[in-house]
Amino acid sequence: MTGDSSQSPPSPDRRGLIAFSWLWVGVPLAYGLYELVRKAAQLFTG
Repeated sequence: MTGDSSQSPPSPDRRGLIAFSWLWVGVPLAYGLYELVRKAAQLFTG
């Protein structure tokens, strides 16, 4: 073993995939949280 435990940065073609994956999960999550807050506000304010 070389003892080097640092990881190299992702290659450019993987960066696109990583960004797409974050968006694929993040956009519906953000929308769900927005709807949750909106419905909770309606519930507590009438």
